[in-house]
Amino acid sequence: MAVEKMKALSVSGRINELDSTTEALGKTKFFAPDNALSFYSNSKGFMPVNGSDPYAKPLASLTDSLKLLGFEKELRGLKYPKTAVLPIQDWQKYVERFTASAQNFMERKTKCEDEIRRCGEELARVGHFSWLDINLDDLKKCQFVKTRFGALPVESYTELPQDKADTYVASFPDQPEKLYYWGMYCAPVGQIQKIDQIFSHLGFEPVSLDSCSGTIRSVLKADVSAKQKAAEELVRIANEAKAFWQKERRNFLDVYVWLSEKHTYFSMRKYAYRYGDSFILVGWIPAGQEPSMKKTLDRLKTVSYTLEDAAKPDILSHSPPTTLKNRKLWRPFEYLVSIYGIPSYDELDPTAIVAFTYVLLFGLMFADFGQGLVVVLLGWLLCRKKKYGLGRVMIPCGIASTVIGALFGSCFGFENAFDWLYKGIMRLPSKPISVMDQTNSVIIFAVSLGVAMVILAMLINIFASLKRRHYASGLFGPNGIAGLTFYVSVLVGFGGQLAFGWHIVTPAYVLCLIVAPLIIIMFREVLGGLAEGKPDWKPEHWGDMILQSAFELFEVVLSYLTNTISFVRVGAFMLVHAGMMLVVLSLAGMTGGVGYVLIVVIGNAFVIALEGLLCSVQSLRLEFYEMFSRFYEGSGHPFRPVVAGERA
Repeated sequence: MAVEKMKALSVSGRINELDSTTEALGKTKFFAPDNALSFYSNSKGFMPVNGSDPYAKPLASLTDSLKLLGFEKELRGLKYPKTAVLPIQDWQKYVERFTASAQNFMERKTKCEDEIRRCGEELARVGHFSWLDINLDDLKKCQFVKTRFGALPVESYTELPQDKADTYVASFPDQPEKLYYWGMYCAPVGQIQKIDQIFSHLGFEPVSLDSCSGTIRSVLKADVSAKQKAAEELVRIANEAKAFWQKERRNFLDVYVWLSEKHTYFSMRKYAYRYGDSFILVGWIPAGQEPSMKKTLDRLKTVSYTLEDAAKPDILSHSPPTTLKNRKLWRPFEYLVSIYGIPSYDELDPTAIVAFTYVLLFGLMFADFGQGLVVVLLGWLLCRKKKYGLGRVMIPCGIASTVIGALFGSCFGFENAFDWLYKGIMRLPSKPISVMDQTNSVIIFAVSLGVAMVILAMLINIFASLKRRHYASGLFGPNGIAGLTFYVSVLVGFGGQLAFGWHIVTPAYVLCLIVAPLIIIMFREVLGGLAEGKPDWKPEHWGDMILQSAFELFEVVLSYLTNTISFVRVGAFMLVHAGMMLVVLSLAGMTGGVGYVLIVVIGNAFVIALEGLLCSVQSLRLEFYEMFSRFYEGSGHPFRPVVAGERA
């Protein structure tokens, strides 16, 4: 349970060796650059290192070209070798040639797709009139008659004028297509406008066939043929593109990797600054990599460097990045910690604490032997099949549910599933814990657990704050020694009197162990400033400070109560979980045979999904609001070294 130690690396040298320096630093894969100017109080004369990236555009062209060919998945999970090798001499011409070839394939493909789309639309449009045996070219030659093609709603068909011999000729099939009759009508040129108005009122939707030539059947036949040819050409283009990619794959990936590496190292220049003919570059490395970094930089001609411990006060003020270093058992819970925030460099890493408390809380609220095993299995499948980090959290949570569920004697909701063990083999009068029969004990246990968790959070805060020399928080704060004294004194004094009849709450007890700590908490900023030797420990206005602190003190006292009572939800969810399974088994008992089995299985699946989600969220809420808020800030930022293929 620790934050890995870091070193601040400052590198300077001649500007003509900047590229070789960034490349050397990047190849180590453990250098994270930072803003160089923030490390110098006097930055006069420093200027950004200008220059456009010559690798960005070619790299984007290759990526886009590969997408055009449809093989962009080849870049997923691409492994970068220790040293990238350029397989050809003129990489710019290679990029141009590959891009041009991909563009050519795309243009041909687009042309075929457009042709298929055109033919499909025309087939759909003209196909409605396939029953008409007419020549469209003959209709276009008519000088005294106009023809209209289109669709007429079924309900309007019966409204067509019956006597139409003198005005127009309409031709529609006997059976409609869905909600329309598709057909045509003809009328003399002098009457066409009038006839168009009649059909318009009937809801006629015209369809243009002006682009078609020949008979209807010939048009349909030509479209089918053209569509088939375009589809065949599309297949040929796809095969050619595939063959082209298979031929170029090795060279392409080698060039791509080389360009990506160069692009990554070049992007580090934005962190560098120049003064005269020299440059300065600053960043962070893990302390354990110092010997390796020295060997790397010693090979460069004009470069000099310094390495300083990140824990030094003047270096610590620059916010070193954080990388967590936990045992394998705790490591999955770094994910939960990161949701709240990464610990700052000099802050306590709470991962191990979260691993213990989160698993305990989840196990108590989701206590069932059989359902716990299901959670373990689901977690294992998520880890093994899907590679989800959340699965590694589910496994220990499921194990806790299994163990505590066995103590509760519950397996898939059957509360007497372990009577054979406790009553039969172990000769006990009953199972160790019966949740539904001991509701008062469950609530008392939950509150007691809350007290223990709050005290644990305070102790952690005292240790972490004193280690960081934050005396205002560690000694005088609501989560420091003063707050712990007040909290424990109230619990022991008043709680002991209620539970055990102790009479220890005397005026002296109240004054020394309750009132005095509250006064210390109220003036914690002043006392902390004095203890830390701050020159500005005095407030500008004592009256305003006292008034503000009085209101804050009320909130602090209230938080002790709310944080403790909040843990009642642990007991509540223990009862809810058992109650939900009792409902499931009651419903199953109303049926028999297959119905009983189905209700039990479906009910368990529903409870596992719903209760599993609720218990996960509530456990996380208790971690964040009732514990983290007392000792953890999470204001750090992760250590992200430059790695080939990623931007710095």
